[in-house]
Amino acid sequence: MGGEYVCTLSPELVQRAKDEINEVPERRAADIEHIRDWLKHQPHINARMDDWTILRFLRGCKFSLERTKEKLDMFYTCKTLCPEWYKNRDPQDKKMRAILELGLHHPNLPGASLNITTTIISSVLLPLPGYDYLGRKVLLERWALHDPATTTVDMMFRVITSVADVLLDEDEQSSVTGYVVMSDNACLSVPHVVALKPTLARKVTVLWQDGYPMRPKGLNYINTPAAFDTVFNIFRSFMKEKMKKRVHIHGSDMESLYKQVPREMLPVEYGGTNGTVEEIKNYWLQRLDARRDWLLEDEKYCVDESKRPGKPKTSAELFGIEGSFRKLDVD
Repeated sequence: MGGEYVCTLSPELVQRAKDEINEVPERRAADIEHIRDWLKHQPHINARMDDWTILRFLRGCKFSLERTKEKLDMFYTCKTLCPEWYKNRDPQDKKMRAILELGLHHPNLPGASLNITTTIISSVLLPLPGYDYLGRKVLLERWALHDPATTTVDMMFRVITSVADVLLDEDEQSSVTGYVVMSDNACLSVPHVVALKPTLARKVTVLWQDGYPMRPKGLNYINTPAAFDTVFNIFRSFMKEKMKKRVHIHGSDMESLYKQVPREMLPVEYGGTNGTVEEIKNYWLQRLDARRDWLLEDEKYCVDESKRPGKPKTSAELFGIEGSFRKLDVD
């Protein structure tokens, strides 16, 4: 959006923002200006200063000014300490493009039980069209699509942050209503597990829980093979108690999933009527291409720890976990 904020919310969502996240339209501009003035006085933070970016963080913190400051600092700190996820986010890059266009024919997906003849699951993170019955955006995640022998986990998360950041910038409704994640783990295997390190789980949970201004309302896991338990238990150990209560593990029970995510919200490959995965993937390819300059420019928004007042923050401090999943039982 950029520049001066212009509200696109319906009157119903404006009221919901008042009720659920303490947003007062008459005070909104003053709150934004307060945070902008604070950012200008932080010598170590080079942040986006437009109204919309600041408002997203205010909403993600229910308009607590102090929490907003903490989250902004953490967001830009994490970006700086995770260059492997935030540098060179070029959707035209061959490696990124290969992941964005990823498609796998997989025989063990829900389509078999739903009499769907063609199951082609593409891309690693797909925000689905529309919103669920509570007005929330549904995100389809398939981070284990890649071949760990040829594609690094870091490259996968570079794609995930690219899609997520464009979505956050373009979708105002979900800044009020929040998100629901549906994670399909059908392709997760032991090679994926042994390629991971506990530092990754720590980085992911710190970034998404403490850095991003998202409001996750539910985490739904489907098609969970034996390897899933090992990975999930590590991630769960870093989750806040509030998030643990929002986890739903459905396994292969699609009817259980539909109780959390309305069936009509899902792509046809998952028994829904909300377009095909290929169509949704192509839409997000177009969106990332359209925002290529924005994604590349975004690299400059970061922190300079040499200018931080007090003690600089380090990767060891925020993400310091030693060892790898190779030490765990993955049989």
